[in-house]
This record gives sequence, structure tokens and C-alpha cells, in this order.
Amino acid sequence: MNEEKVSSSVGVNELIRSIDWKQGLAIAIGVPLLILPSIGYTASYLWVAAIILWGLSVFQGFMQNLAYGELATAFPKASGLPGFAQQVFAGKKNVKYDRGKLIGGFSAWSYWFAWNPVLAIFSLLVGSYLQGLIPELANVDYVVLSLIAGAIIFTFLVLINSRGLANGARVGLVLAVASLVPLIVIAIAPFATGTFHWDNITTNIMPTDWNWDLNGILIILGLFGIAQWSACAWETAAIYGPQYKKPGSDVPKALFACGAVCLFTFVFVQMSVTGTLGVDGILAEPISPLLPVAIATFGDAGGAIMIIMLVAAMILIIQTAYLGSATAMQSMAAEGNLPRFLEKLNPKGVPVRAMIVIGVLNLLMITLKTPTAILAASAIGYTCANAISLFAYWKASTSPEMAKLERPFKAPRGWKYVAIAFGLFNVPLCLVGILYLNGMEFGSTAIVVGIVILAMYLPIWIYSQQESHKETMKLRVVEAVNK
Repeated sequence: MNEEKVSSSVGVNELIRSIDWKQGLAIAIGVPLLILPSIGYTASYLWVAAIILWGLSVFQGFMQNLAYGELATAFPKASGLPGFAQQVFAGKKNVKYDRGKLIGGFSAWSYWFAWNPVLAIFSLLVGSYLQGLIPELANVDYVVLSLIAGAIIFTFLVLINSRGLANGARVGLVLAVASLVPLIVIAIAPFATGTFHWDNITTNIMPTDWNWDLNGILIILGLFGIAQWSACAWETAAIYGPQYKKPGSDVPKALFACGAVCLFTFVFVQMSVTGTLGVDGILAEPISPLLPVAIATFGDAGGAIMIIMLVAAMILIIQTAYLGSATAMQSMAAEGNLPRFLEKLNPKGVPVRAMIVIGVLNLLMITLKTPTAILAASAIGYTCANAISLFAYWKASTSPEMAKLERPFKAPRGWKYVAIAFGLFNVPLCLVGILYLNGMEFGSTAIVVGIVILAMYLPIWIYSQQESHKETMKLRVVEAVNK
């Protein structure tokens, strides 16, 4: 069934079921590329043991995403993590300021904050790498260059995705081939050319001054929180639950296909870079350690290929984050947790208004010139969103009413206990670790940015409740007059 036929049978603001699991995978496949800015960061703390961190983090993703896969089929109209929490903590309809609704809305806001800054962060990186690729751009201010690149990328993605989510999936598939294949080739090539050395893996397992004291434990918890921002983010495949043709089968297929790709990518790429460069080599080039790997393997030409690959990869990440954050915003507005203006969908069932607002916000964020602190702060939001969503799974599994909901896909029996354990691992443990690690790395900046942006939700939510209350009162008046 094509999109035009489907769209004729749904409401104006109802998301259209237009994609299958392969298209959902294509949209979410940008997630493995989130390891790029973190290869050097994790190795700087854990050395070779960073490989184990990535494997455990993807494992954490599987544990959490089994719960999300079930929620996606129990609430087929909910948009991923933002929708699940809002559905479960819906609150009472006749209460103006309901605590449960505030919790669900805050979870969605936290999730939106986790994905939204990706656009600005990677637009800045695109500008920086373009300067490395084109010598003539070396004298151009990289912020100005990033603003131009961001404006072009955002406009292009809005135009493509406004024609329907399936078009975004096609763009995602093209970009995935353009970026994932070179990434895997560069990671595998050192094994074939002999530049990979197992001695670099079997030595320097952990820093020589590492101690398993309170400081070491807090760093580990913080690293898990930062790592899951990348390694667990393939749950974004579930956010399009309302747009899958067969959510019962498409959601779990898209989730675990993306999870398998992530498991290979995060572990293997970190291993390849470490084995080729050694810990000292990574620490010498912490921002883009794949660049010296490409040069060592392919010569100077490999460096140019690497930059082109990274630019394609960053556009793919922006595409994934753009769709995820826009859908989260539309979901919040539809639930009455954001102003109704953002609820509107275009005739193809795409939240274009939310995409435009997000694009403008990120252009403003590019001018801040400090993406690193924003990135660290956004991990605070992602940790909170995962915790609340896992608590929502517990409630959905134990509530007599919700337990009766049809679940075409079910996690293993007793998974509610696994979900609550990982929920508590996220909050308070990983949250405390992230705050501690951010304080070590960035002082108070990242902590303040994270807390302020998350706290901004309260006045926005109060305004949205007043708006919803006024609309409800108008409808009651109209109904009374008609009677």
C-alpha cells in the first residue's frame, strides 16, 4: 500500500504507517557512527579496556531494548521512548497539573535533549573537517562555515523528509553505504596489511595508576553513562513505532538488526584502532584517531578518504538525530506536554513544524562554539530518559489494566525485574557518575547546562497545561451550546 492510499485513511495529525523494518533500520543505522568522537575519550580513561566498555554498553542496550520492543507493540501509536513514558504516565484527564503526566513529559523532554544537540555538534565538526579537506577554506572562520553547512544540511533534510518518512529512510540507506562501508573497510584493513599488532591489545590493559576506589567507580559509572549515549542509542529504531506497517514484527527486527551492527562496530572499531595505534597513538590523536589509521593503512590518500567518509557519516548522524528529536517533540505536543503548535503534521504525516523549530535552535547553538560541554550535558538527559522509560515498562507490566494490553512481541518472562535493575543502574548510579565525570572534565559548565535545559521544561509544561485546559473548556462550552 503506498503512502497516498494510507494517508487518505488516517487523520490529519495521525502518523502514517509507511515503512518496514528495513527502512527503520536504514534510518537508525547512523547510530554506530556515534563512536567516532568517543574512541579517544574512552581510551584516555581505560586504555585497552575501553573495548570491554563498548561491548558491555551494547549489551546494556540489548537488555533495555527488549523492554522497549515490547512497549512499542503494547502501545503501537506511541513514538518510542518519548511516547512510551507519556502513555504509561498519562495521568488523570480531569486534573490540570497531573504529576504522572509531568513525569512522562519530562522523560520525553530528556530524550529530546539527548538527541537534539547532535545537529549542532556534528555541523561544527563538518565545518572543521571541510577545512581539512579543502585548503581554500582554511582561512574561513569554522563557526561561519559550520553555520552555512548546517543551514544547507538542515534544509536538505527537511525537504527530503517532508515528502514522507520512507524518503528519509532512502536517504539514510544511501548515506549508510557511503559511511559505514568505508568505516568497516578502514577497521578491517589493518588486519590484512599487517599494521595491526596484537601486542597493543595484550599490553596496557588498564592505566597503571588505576584504583578501584570511590573515584575509580564513579569514573566507570560516568563512562557507562557517556557510552550508552552512543552504544545504546539504537533504540531510536523503536521511536517510529506508529509508522511501521507491521509494528509487531517490524519493531523487534529493526531493533535487533541495528543492535547486531552496533555490537560489531563499537567493539571491532575500538579494537582495530587500539591494535593499530596503541594507547599512546590514540592519546596523541584523541579527536580523530581513525585518520592516522587510514594514513598508516592506505597512505596519504587514505586521509582524504577518511575525511570524506566522516562528513558523510556526520550527515547520517544528523539525519538520525533530526528525525528522532522532531518525532519526540511532536509526540510531546500531541500528549499536551508541549505547545499544540508543534503537534501539527504535514499531509505526509511528517512533523515538519518541529523539524523547522529544531533546525533554528541548532543554528543558534552552533554560535555557542562549545559543543563538547553540550554533548556531555545531553548525556544527562539520555540517562534520565532511559531510567524513566524502564520504570514505565515495570508499571506497564504490573498494572492490571496495562498488563492486559495485546503485545505482539514480548520480552522474556520476568523481564520487568531486569528492566527495573537497569533503570536503577541509570538513575541514580550512572547519573551520579556522569555528573562526577563532567565536573572533572568541564568544571561546572556541562552540569549547569544540563540541569538548566532540563529544568526549562517545567515552565514550558505549565504553559502547555494551561493551553490544554483552555481548549478543554472551550469544547465543553461548545458541547453545552449544541445540546
